Amino acid sequence: MKRACLGMLLLMLLWATSAFAQTRAVLDRTTISFGETVVLTIETDQGVQQIDYAPLQRQFEIGGQSVRRSYALVNGRASATTVFSIGLRPRGPGVLTLPALRVGNAVTAPLRLLVQPPSVQQASAHSDVFVETQVDASQPYVQQAVGVTVRLNYAVPLLSGQLDLDTPDTAGLQQVGEDATYERDIGGRRYHVVERHYLLIPERSGPLRLSGARFNGLAGGGFDDQLFDDARHPLSAASSGQTLQVQPIPVNAAQPWLPLHALTLRYLNQPASARVGQATTVQIEAVADGATAAQMPTIEIPATAAVSVFADPPQVEDQLFNGRPRTTLHRKFSLVPNQAGAVVLAGPKVAWWDAEQHTARIAELPPLSLQVAAGVASATRPQSVAPVEAVQSTLPQQSAPAARMQDAWISPRNAWLLLLLILIVSTGWGGMAGYRRHRARSAAHADVPVASRPVASLQQALRDGVLQDIGQALVQQAGLATDALEGVCTKLADPVQVSAVRQLQQARWGGGDAGAALQALRKAFSAGAHWRRTSQQAKSLLPPLYPE
Repeated sequence: MKRACLGMLLLMLLWATSAFAQTRAVLDRTTISFGETVVLTIETDQGVQQIDYAPLQRQFEIGGQSVRRSYALVNGRASATTVFSIGLRPRGPGVLTLPALRVGNAVTAPLRLLVQPPSVQQASAHSDVFVETQVDASQPYVQQAVGVTVRLNYAVPLLSGQLDLDTPDTAGLQQVGEDATYERDIGGRRYHVVERHYLLIPERSGPLRLSGARFNGLAGGGFDDQLFDDARHPLSAASSGQTLQVQPIPVNAAQPWLPLHALTLRYLNQPASARVGQATTVQIEAVADGATAAQMPTIEIPATAAVSVFADPPQVEDQLFNGRPRTTLHRKFSLVPNQAGAVVLAGPKVAWWDAEQHTARIAELPPLSLQVAAGVASATRPQSVAPVEAVQSTLPQQSAPAARMQDAWISPRNAWLLLLLILIVSTGWGGMAGYRRHRARSAAHADVPVASRPVASLQQALRDGVLQDIGQALVQQAGLATDALEGVCTKLADPVQVSAVRQLQQARWGGGDAGAALQALRKAFSAGAHWRRTSQQAKSLLPPLYPE
């Protein structure tokens, strides 16, 4: 019983903690005609039972409402989500702003809705059902994403039905998103509307014939008439087909080919200062009007010798805007300066083609200017190693008698004896050395840290800041196979260096912070790697070649 109460208390605490998550509100459409309805959806994990919609009543008539709740337990964490949906009918045309709504301790963001004047309908107000097909570009380019909107309008109850749109021979066609349902007034008659969206991709230039959408279904005469089979009757309707003139890719267009209606770039996070060896974050947003996620360009910040750049995978979100796709891309970069002072990085640049103005354009951001302060490790530089000539000059010189004795030993008279001795020693010592190395490896048990053995390739890789090169340098020093960083950890004697190598593994293959890993590696291996060695040598079973 106590365990059950404790579990319930833990679930309640977790549910209360999740109340700080974000609450968001969305409209199923951002552009409608006057007389149509739009659906406002609010998703939240706040513990609220209802929302006050009074701020909306000045601009909208409020229709039906629905509430859907769900509960989940993921990785031992409980969460509760509530989705509120409400139908809104604007009181007049124009650009309307839905005000922010209070949802528990959170507030929704204001939303924009364009309400256009009522359009002239081809079908009369006495039609029980009719179909409309609308495209957002009548003269698209090859491989341009064209939004196709199909609307089924019906004023009588439908018992069943099928809405179809054929795929052209020289283009790709696929349905995107979910069907939207709303109501509209035409000539004083109320129609229910089912709106469906498609994505059309022309594959070749020239005329492209798009057939009209077709509906075939079964309708009932009314609520009372549905009780009798003789009141049911078939209904069919179709929109008129249309021909699109597909234009070829212009000769002066940049590659890769990217036809769009608009492309905007902006910095979401733009730092002005940094420190050597420490990562600072830059986040960029790109919004492409008329592109799918697969067509989004690559956003990059070029690295320089002064700054290393590490990019996270992009986060992409698709949505429909004015009947065509619009994609928003967010990408985060970690900048790790390698030197102090004023540093300038070129901003990202993307070439694209304006499909509305029929001209080439370039979207770019201004350069990133960083004032880089000196790092903690760079404040004290290690003493430089003395030149080889200077080291040799400090060694004691041989005395004259010793030199004369050495010259006498290697005189031509004794050369044949020296050659014979070298052959005997090398033959015997080679076998003994191999045997001793084998015995030493098999008998080694205890490991103790030894002095640092700096390697130029490792220090150069740390200065360059390339994680792959650092890993290869460590593997080479450890005498292991390529990318065997796990073996490097077992051979390192310093726990700090082992932790830094773990961060290197996480940054390269586990999505870890590359900037933090580079900083840890530079700090841990600033004086070289500390390897393990055996604390005792294996005792040989053979007598020594030379007596002590």
